[in-house]
Amino acid sequence: MQRRAQREKRDQRVERAGRRGRVLVSAAALPVILLAAGCSSDSGSDGEAKASASPSVTASPSPTVQAAAYGTLPKPCDVLSKKTLGELVPKGSKSGKEGDSDDTSSRASCSWDSLDNNGVKGSQFRWLNVSLLRFESDVTRGSGEELAREYYEKQVTDVRSVEGAKNTKAEPLAGTGDEATAVRYDLKKKEGSFKQQTVVARVENVVVTLDYNGAGLAGEKTPDADDLMKDATKAAKEVVAAVAEANGKGGGASAKSPGASGSPSGSPSGSPSDSPSKSATSSATASKTPAKKS
Repeated sequence: MQRRAQREKRDQRVERAGRRGRVLVSAAALPVILLAAGCSSDSGSDGEAKASASPSVTASPSPTVQAAAYGTLPKPCDVLSKKTLGELVPKGSKSGKEGDSDDTSSRASCSWDSLDNNGVKGSQFRWLNVSLLRFESDVTRGSGEELAREYYEKQVTDVRSVEGAKNTKAEPLAGTGDEATAVRYDLKKKEGSFKQQTVVARVENVVVTLDYNGAGLAGEKTPDADDLMKDATKAAKEVVAAVAEANGKGGGASAKSPGASGSPSGSPSGSPSDSPSKSATSSATASKTPAKKS
C-alpha cells in the first residue's frame, strides 16, 4: 500500500512536470509568432509606400494653335483713295455704300457705282465692290492663315465657274498680298455686254475680293477689258495695303488678336464654330444692274 501511494505521488509529479513543460514550450513559441506577424505587417507597409511612390500619370497639355496675324479690318469704304475711286467710278466716288455686317472687324464690304450719261450718245456704266473677310485661329479648325488660304482657294474656284460667263481667263497676280489671282470674263445681260474683272487676294489671315465691271450702254462702245483689269489690280493692291496698315503696317505685335493663344475671340461669321460663307457680295452676281436712263 505504501509503494502504491509512492507510485501515485511520483506519477502526479511527472504529470505536473509535463504540463509545465508544455506551457513553457507554448510560451516560447509565442514571440516567434508575434515576430512573424510583425514582419508580415511591415512588408505590407513597404509595398503600400512603394506603390504610393510610383509616378502618377500627368494630364496632356491643352492644344494650341498659331496666333492670327491680323486682328481687325479697315473701314471698307475708306480702303481706296479718292484718286483711285475717281479713276474707277468717275461719277460715283462719293457713292460708297457699306454692306451689312454683325462684326465689321471680321467681315466688311463697300460698293460704288457710276453712270456717265451722255444722252443720245449712250452711257458708260461702272460698278466696284470690295469685300474683306478675316479669319481667327481656332484650336479645332486651324490657324487663321490656314482657314484664309482654304477660303481663298474656294473663292477663286467660284469666280472661275460663274454661270453664264464667257471667255474666262485666270492668272496669278504678283505683288498683291501673300497670294492673289486675277479672273476676267464676259457676261451678257439684258442691259448690255459687261466686262467683269475680279481679283481675289490673301494677306495673312484676311481674304480680299475686289469685283469691278463695266459696260457701254445705249450704243456706247464696250470698255476695254485690259484697261479695266489694270485698274482692278491697282485697286486690289491698295486694299491689301490698307489691311496691313490697319493692323500696324505688317501685322506686328499691335496687330495680334487678343484671342490668339489658342482660343478664338471670334470668327468671320461672328461665331467661332461657323464656317465662313461667300463674301458679302457674291462674284456670281457681281455685275450690278445699272440705273435706267431718264
